[in-house]
Amino acid sequence: MTSLRVSLGYELEVRGRSREVERRAFENVMDQVVLADELGFDTAWFVEHHFTRGFSHSSAPDLVLAGISQRTRRIHLGLGVVLLPFQSPIRTAERVATLDVISGGRVEFGTGRGASPLEYQAFQRPFEQSRKLWEESLEAVLAIWNADGEPVTRSGEYFEIPDVSVYPRPVQEPHPPVWVASTSLDGYLAAARQGYNLLGMTMLKGLDQVAEDIAAYKRCLAENGFDPESRRIALMIPWHVAPTQQEAVDIAADPVLWYLRRQINLVAPPGYTDARHATHRVLGQQAVGMPPEEAMAILRDETMVVIDDVEGSRKAVERIEAAGATDLILQAQVGGLGHEDVCESMRLFMREVAQEAK
Repeated sequence: MTSLRVSLGYELEVRGRSREVERRAFENVMDQVVLADELGFDTAWFVEHHFTRGFSHSSAPDLVLAGISQRTRRIHLGLGVVLLPFQSPIRTAERVATLDVISGGRVEFGTGRGASPLEYQAFQRPFEQSRKLWEESLEAVLAIWNADGEPVTRSGEYFEIPDVSVYPRPVQEPHPPVWVASTSLDGYLAAARQGYNLLGMTMLKGLDQVAEDIAAYKRCLAENGFDPESRRIALMIPWHVAPTQQEAVDIAADPVLWYLRRQINLVAPPGYTDARHATHRVLGQQAVGMPPEEAMAILRDETMVVIDDVEGSRKAVERIEAAGATDLILQAQVGGLGHEDVCESMRLFMREVAQEAK
Protein backbone atom coordinates (compact mmCIF):
# COMPACT_ATOMS: atom_id res chain seq x y z
CA MET A 1 0.00 0.00 0.00
CA THR A 2 1.36 3.41 -0.92
CA SER A 3 2.41 5.77 1.86
CA LEU A 4 1.21 8.75 -0.19
CA ARG A 5 -1.89 10.55 1.00
CA VAL A 6 -4.19 10.50 -2.02
CA SER A 7 -6.46 13.48 -2.67
CA LEU A 8 -8.52 15.05 -5.45
CA GLY A 9 -7.96 18.40 -7.15
CA TYR A 10 -10.55 20.44 -9.04
CA GLU A 11 -10.33 23.30 -11.52
CA LEU A 12 -14.08 22.98 -12.12
CA GLU A 13 -13.96 23.03 -15.92
CA VAL A 14 -17.18 23.61 -17.83
CA ARG A 15 -17.30 22.34 -21.43
CA GLY A 16 -20.34 24.09 -22.80
CA ARG A 17 -21.94 27.50 -22.45
CA SER A 18 -25.41 26.76 -21.17
CA ARG A 19 -26.33 27.43 -17.57
CA GLU A 20 -27.52 23.84 -17.26
CA VAL A 21 -24.09 22.48 -18.25
CA GLU A 22 -22.50 24.79 -15.69
CA ARG A 23 -24.95 23.77 -12.95
CA ARG A 24 -24.42 20.08 -13.68
CA ALA A 25 -20.63 20.48 -13.51
CA PHE A 26 -20.93 21.81 -9.96
CA GLU A 27 -23.38 19.06 -9.02
CA ASN A 28 -21.09 16.36 -10.39
CA VAL A 29 -17.96 17.49 -8.56
CA MET A 30 -19.84 17.75 -5.28
CA ASP A 31 -21.18 14.22 -5.76
CA GLN A 32 -17.64 13.05 -6.55
CA VAL A 33 -16.31 14.47 -3.29
CA VAL A 34 -19.07 12.69 -1.37
CA LEU A 35 -17.89 9.47 -3.05
CA ALA A 36 -14.26 10.35 -2.27
CA ASP A 37 -15.21 10.72 1.40
CA GLU A 38 -16.56 7.16 1.33
CA LEU A 39 -13.57 5.77 -0.58
CA GLY A 40 -10.94 7.20 1.76
CA PHE A 41 -9.42 10.10 -0.20
CA ASP A 42 -7.58 12.49 2.12
CA THR A 43 -8.52 15.96 0.82
CA ALA A 44 -10.61 17.63 -1.87
CA TRP A 45 -8.72 20.67 -3.21
CA PHE A 46 -10.45 23.45 -5.16
CA VAL A 47 -8.55 26.17 -7.02
CA GLU A 48 -9.46 29.84 -7.23
CA HIS A 49 -9.50 31.35 -10.71
CA HIS A 50 -11.33 34.29 -12.20
CA PHE A 51 -12.37 35.13 -15.78
CA THR A 52 -11.29 31.74 -17.19
CA ARG A 53 -14.39 30.68 -19.13
CA GLY A 54 -14.52 26.94 -19.64
CA PHE A 55 -11.15 26.23 -18.05
CA SER A 56 -12.16 27.00 -14.46
CA HIS A 57 -15.41 28.29 -12.97
CA SER A 58 -14.06 27.91 -9.42
CA SER A 59 -14.17 31.57 -8.44
CA ALA A 60 -15.65 30.94 -4.95
CA PRO A 61 -14.10 27.67 -3.73
CA ASP A 62 -14.90 28.37 -0.07
CA LEU A 63 -18.62 28.34 -0.90
CA VAL A 64 -18.36 25.06 -2.78
CA LEU A 65 -16.41 23.54 0.10
CA ALA A 66 -18.95 24.87 2.60
CA GLY A 67 -21.65 22.94 0.75
CA ILE A 68 -19.47 19.83 0.60
CA SER A 69 -18.73 20.09 4.33
CA GLN A 70 -22.37 19.41 5.11
CA ARG A 71 -22.47 16.28 2.95
CA THR A 72 -19.23 14.65 4.13
CA ARG A 73 -17.82 13.55 7.47
CA ARG A 74 -14.06 13.02 7.24
CA ILE A 75 -12.47 14.26 4.01
CA HIS A 76 -10.39 17.42 4.42
CA LEU A 77 -11.37 20.57 2.53
CA GLY A 78 -8.50 22.13 0.61
CA LEU A 79 -8.43 25.74 -0.52
CA GLY A 80 -5.96 25.31 -3.31
CA VAL A 81 -5.41 28.21 -3.25
CA VAL A 82 -6.82 31.43 -1.81
CA LEU A 83 -5.49 34.29 -3.97
CA LEU A 84 -4.50 36.50 -1.07
CA PRO A 85 -3.67 39.78 -2.84
CA PHE A 86 -7.25 40.31 -4.03
CA GLN A 87 -9.09 40.85 -0.73
CA SER A 88 -8.57 42.12 2.80
CA PRO A 89 -6.79 39.65 5.09
CA ILE A 90 -9.65 40.25 7.52
CA ARG A 91 -12.10 38.71 5.04
CA THR A 92 -9.74 35.84 4.31
CA ALA A 93 -9.32 35.08 8.01
CA GLU A 94 -13.06 35.27 8.63
CA ARG A 95 -14.13 33.11 5.70
CA VAL A 96 -11.49 30.40 6.16
CA ALA A 97 -12.15 30.24 9.91
CA THR A 98 -15.90 29.97 9.27
CA LEU A 99 -15.30 27.05 6.90
CA ASP A 100 -13.11 25.40 9.55
CA VAL A 101 -15.87 25.84 12.16
CA ILE A 102 -18.73 24.44 10.09
CA SER A 103 -16.59 21.51 8.85
CA GLY A 104 -15.40 20.52 12.30
CA GLY A 105 -11.77 21.50 11.71
CA ARG A 106 -11.13 19.97 8.28
CA VAL A 107 -9.68 22.93 6.36
CA GLU A 108 -6.32 22.90 4.56
CA PHE A 109 -5.34 26.53 3.88
CA GLY A 110 -3.55 26.79 0.56
CA THR A 111 -2.25 30.23 -0.40
CA GLY A 112 -0.95 31.80 -3.58
CA ARG A 113 -0.49 35.04 -5.45
CA GLY A 114 -2.00 34.09 -8.80
CA ALA A 115 -0.41 34.28 -12.22
CA SER A 116 -2.94 36.17 -14.32
CA PRO A 117 -2.36 39.82 -15.23
CA LEU A 118 -6.07 40.08 -16.02
CA GLU A 119 -6.97 39.16 -12.45
CA TYR A 120 -4.62 41.82 -11.10
CA GLN A 121 -6.10 44.38 -13.48
CA ALA A 122 -9.68 43.54 -12.49
CA PHE A 123 -8.94 43.58 -8.77
CA GLN A 124 -6.83 46.73 -9.10
CA ARG A 125 -3.56 45.40 -7.77
CA PRO A 126 -0.07 45.85 -9.30
CA PHE A 127 0.94 42.61 -10.96
CA GLU A 128 4.64 43.34 -10.54
CA GLN A 129 4.21 43.44 -6.74
CA SER A 130 2.38 40.10 -6.50
CA ARG A 131 4.91 38.38 -4.23
CA LYS A 132 5.06 41.31 -1.80
CA LEU A 133 1.27 41.57 -1.65
CA TRP A 134 0.95 37.83 -1.02
CA GLU A 135 3.56 37.88 1.75
CA GLU A 136 1.96 40.87 3.49
CA SER A 137 -1.50 39.36 3.35
CA LEU A 138 -0.44 35.92 4.58
CA GLU A 139 1.46 37.43 7.52
CA ALA A 140 -1.66 39.44 8.41
CA VAL A 141 -4.02 36.44 8.22
CA LEU A 142 -1.75 34.41 10.47
CA ALA A 143 -1.41 37.34 12.90
CA ILE A 144 -5.21 37.47 13.19
CA TRP A 145 -5.48 33.76 13.93
CA ASN A 146 -2.53 33.73 16.32
CA ALA A 147 -4.12 36.61 18.25
CA ASP A 148 -6.88 34.19 19.27
CA GLY A 149 -9.58 36.84 19.26
CA GLU A 150 -7.51 39.65 20.72
CA PRO A 151 -7.35 42.98 18.82
CA VAL A 152 -4.93 43.19 15.91
CA THR A 153 -3.38 46.29 14.40
CA ARG A 154 -1.58 45.94 11.10
CA SER A 155 -1.07 47.94 7.93
CA GLY A 156 -0.30 46.90 4.39
CA GLU A 157 -0.11 48.74 1.12
CA TYR A 158 -3.68 47.71 0.24
CA PHE A 159 -5.24 46.92 3.64
CA GLU A 160 -5.65 48.24 7.15
CA ILE A 161 -6.44 46.27 10.32
CA PRO A 162 -7.35 48.99 12.84
CA ASP A 163 -7.10 47.39 16.30
CA VAL A 164 -10.03 44.99 15.78
CA SER A 165 -10.88 41.52 17.06
CA VAL A 166 -11.70 39.12 14.22
CA TYR A 167 -14.15 36.25 14.62
CA PRO A 168 -14.83 33.40 14.37
CA ARG A 169 -11.63 31.62 15.32
CA PRO A 170 -10.66 28.39 13.52
CA VAL A 171 -11.35 25.08 15.24
CA GLN A 172 -7.79 23.96 14.51
CA GLU A 173 -5.29 25.59 16.87
CA PRO A 174 -3.77 27.98 16.26
CA HIS A 175 -4.99 27.73 12.64
CA PRO A 176 -5.42 25.31 9.70
CA PRO A 177 -2.26 23.93 8.06
CA VAL A 178 -0.68 26.45 5.69
CA TRP A 179 0.29 25.42 2.15
CA VAL A 180 1.99 27.46 -0.57
CA ALA A 181 1.39 26.74 -4.25
CA SER A 182 4.27 27.19 -6.67
CA THR A 183 5.64 25.90 -9.96
CA SER A 184 9.07 27.56 -9.64
CA LEU A 185 12.16 26.79 -7.59
CA ASP A 186 12.07 30.32 -6.17
CA GLY A 187 8.55 29.69 -4.91
CA TYR A 188 9.57 26.35 -3.38
CA LEU A 189 12.40 28.05 -1.49
CA ALA A 190 10.19 30.92 -0.33
CA ALA A 191 7.80 28.34 1.17
CA ALA A 192 10.67 26.45 2.79
CA ARG A 193 12.11 29.55 4.46
CA GLN A 194 8.82 29.99 6.33
CA GLY A 195 8.27 26.29 6.98
CA TYR A 196 5.11 26.01 4.90
CA ASN A 197 3.79 22.87 3.23
CA LEU A 198 4.11 22.77 -0.56
CA LEU A 199 1.59 22.42 -3.38
CA GLY A 200 3.19 21.71 -6.75
CA MET A 201 2.52 20.12 -10.12
CA THR A 202 4.46 18.34 -12.83
CA MET A 203 2.63 19.99 -15.72
CA LEU A 204 5.35 22.50 -16.57
CA LYS A 205 8.63 20.77 -15.75
CA GLY A 206 8.09 17.04 -15.65
CA LEU A 207 8.68 14.84 -12.63
CA ASP A 208 12.47 14.48 -12.77
CA GLN A 209 13.08 18.20 -12.54
CA VAL A 210 10.34 18.69 -9.96
CA ALA A 211 12.18 16.07 -7.88
CA GLU A 212 15.31 18.26 -7.99
CA ASP A 213 13.27 21.22 -6.74
CA ILE A 214 11.74 19.11 -3.95
CA ALA A 215 15.22 18.13 -2.81
CA ALA A 216 16.20 21.81 -2.76
CA TYR A 217 13.02 22.63 -0.80
CA LYS A 218 13.91 20.02 1.83
CA ARG A 219 17.49 21.31 2.13
CA CYS A 220 16.16 24.85 2.58
CA LEU A 221 13.74 23.69 5.29
CA ALA A 222 16.62 22.17 7.23
CA GLU A 223 18.81 25.24 6.77
CA ASN A 224 16.02 27.36 8.28
CA GLY A 225 15.50 25.15 11.33
CA PHE A 226 12.51 23.09 10.13
CA ASP A 227 12.33 19.31 10.11
CA PRO A 228 11.85 18.32 6.43
CA GLU A 229 10.07 15.13 7.49
CA SER A 230 7.38 17.15 9.25
CA ARG A 231 6.36 19.07 6.12
CA ARG A 232 4.04 17.83 3.39
CA ILE A 233 4.69 18.04 -0.34
CA ALA A 234 1.75 17.53 -2.69
CA LEU A 235 1.88 17.14 -6.46
CA MET A 236 -1.26 17.62 -8.56
CA ILE A 237 -1.46 15.56 -11.76
CA PRO A 238 -4.24 14.87 -14.30
CA TRP A 239 -4.95 11.17 -13.83
CA HIS A 240 -7.25 8.55 -15.31
CA VAL A 241 -6.93 4.83 -14.65
CA ALA A 242 -8.90 2.18 -16.53
CA PRO A 243 -8.67 -1.62 -16.88
CA THR A 244 -6.48 -1.25 -20.00
CA GLN A 245 -4.18 1.50 -21.19
CA GLN A 246 -6.06 1.76 -24.48
CA GLU A 247 -9.36 2.19 -22.66
CA ALA A 248 -7.81 4.94 -20.52
CA VAL A 249 -6.55 6.75 -23.63
CA ASP A 250 -9.88 6.35 -25.43
CA ILE A 251 -11.78 7.84 -22.49
CA ALA A 252 -9.40 10.52 -21.27
CA ALA A 253 -7.09 11.66 -24.08
CA ASP A 254 -9.45 14.24 -25.58
CA PRO A 255 -10.51 15.80 -22.24
CA VAL A 256 -6.93 15.93 -20.97
CA LEU A 257 -5.61 17.51 -24.17
CA TRP A 258 -8.48 20.02 -24.10
CA TYR A 259 -7.40 20.90 -20.57
CA LEU A 260 -3.69 21.08 -21.47
CA ARG A 261 -4.31 23.52 -24.32
CA ARG A 262 -5.66 25.94 -21.74
CA GLN A 263 -3.46 25.07 -18.76
CA ILE A 264 -0.10 25.42 -20.50
CA ASN A 265 -0.77 29.07 -21.28
CA LEU A 266 -2.35 29.96 -17.94
CA VAL A 267 -0.10 28.44 -15.28
CA ALA A 268 3.10 30.44 -15.70
CA PRO A 269 4.12 32.39 -12.60
CA PRO A 270 5.17 36.05 -12.73
CA GLY A 271 8.82 36.58 -13.57
CA TYR A 272 9.49 32.89 -14.14
CA THR A 273 12.67 32.52 -16.20
CA ASP A 274 13.83 28.95 -15.50
CA ALA A 275 15.08 27.67 -18.87
CA ARG A 276 14.04 24.13 -17.98
CA HIS A 277 10.49 25.34 -17.40
CA ALA A 278 10.51 26.99 -20.83
CA THR A 279 11.70 23.74 -22.43
CA HIS A 280 8.91 21.71 -20.88
CA ARG A 281 6.35 24.39 -21.62
CA VAL A 282 7.29 24.12 -25.29
CA LEU A 283 7.08 20.32 -25.00
CA GLY A 284 3.57 20.63 -23.60
CA GLN A 285 2.56 22.97 -26.43
CA GLN A 286 4.00 20.55 -29.00
CA ALA A 287 2.27 17.57 -27.43
CA VAL A 288 -1.23 19.02 -27.66
CA GLY A 289 -0.88 19.24 -31.44
CA MET A 290 0.11 15.59 -31.84
CA PRO A 291 -2.17 12.59 -32.30
CA PRO A 292 -3.59 11.58 -28.90
CA GLU A 293 -1.60 8.37 -28.48
CA GLU A 294 1.70 10.06 -29.36
CA ALA A 295 0.93 12.99 -27.08
CA MET A 296 0.00 10.69 -24.21
CA ALA A 297 3.24 8.75 -24.58
CA ILE A 298 5.34 11.92 -24.26
CA LEU A 299 3.31 13.30 -21.38
CA ARG A 300 3.37 9.95 -19.56
CA ASP A 301 7.16 9.71 -19.93
CA GLU A 302 7.51 13.04 -18.09
CA THR A 303 4.73 12.10 -15.62
CA MET A 304 3.00 15.33 -16.59
CA VAL A 305 -0.19 13.28 -16.83
CA VAL A 306 -1.02 9.68 -16.02
CA ILE A 307 -3.49 8.06 -18.42
CA ASP A 308 -2.90 4.38 -17.93
CA ASP A 309 -3.99 0.99 -16.69
CA VAL A 310 -3.62 -0.22 -13.10
CA GLU A 311 -0.04 -1.42 -13.45
CA GLY A 312 1.08 1.76 -15.19
CA SER A 313 -0.61 3.82 -12.48
CA ARG A 314 1.15 1.83 -9.75
CA LYS A 315 4.50 2.52 -11.37
CA ALA A 316 3.67 6.24 -11.62
CA VAL A 317 2.79 6.30 -7.91
CA GLU A 318 6.16 4.73 -7.11
CA ARG A 319 7.97 7.37 -9.19
CA ILE A 320 6.10 10.17 -7.40
CA GLU A 321 7.01 8.74 -3.99
CA ALA A 322 10.64 8.42 -5.09
CA ALA A 323 10.60 12.09 -6.14
CA GLY A 324 9.97 13.07 -2.51
CA ALA A 325 6.24 13.80 -2.51
CA THR A 326 4.13 12.95 0.53
CA ASP A 327 0.78 13.67 -1.12
CA LEU A 328 -0.68 12.92 -4.53
CA ILE A 329 -3.54 15.08 -5.80
CA LEU A 330 -5.41 13.39 -8.63
CA GLN A 331 -7.12 15.62 -11.16
CA ALA A 332 -9.65 12.91 -11.87
CA GLN A 333 -12.34 15.29 -13.14
CA VAL A 334 -10.46 17.02 -15.91
CA GLY A 335 -11.46 18.59 -19.19
CA GLY A 336 -15.11 17.61 -19.03
CA LEU A 337 -14.61 13.88 -18.49
CA GLY A 338 -17.90 12.06 -18.04
CA HIS A 339 -19.10 11.88 -14.45
CA GLU A 340 -19.46 8.08 -14.40
CA ASP A 341 -16.01 7.63 -15.98
CA VAL A 342 -14.51 9.81 -13.25
CA CYS A 343 -16.25 7.89 -10.47
CA GLU A 344 -15.18 4.55 -11.89
CA SER A 345 -11.57 5.74 -12.15
CA MET A 346 -11.70 6.92 -8.53
CA ARG A 347 -12.98 3.55 -7.35
CA LEU A 348 -10.41 1.62 -9.38
CA PHE A 349 -7.56 3.81 -8.16
CA MET A 350 -8.38 3.35 -4.49
CA ARG A 351 -9.13 -0.35 -4.85
CA GLU A 352 -6.23 -1.50 -7.03
CA VAL A 353 -3.62 1.27 -7.23
CA ALA A 354 -3.47 2.89 -3.80
CA GLN A 355 -3.88 -0.43 -2.00
CA GLU A 356 -1.25 -2.28 -4.02
CA ALA A 357 1.47 0.24 -4.89
CA LYS A 358 4.63 -0.22 -2.84
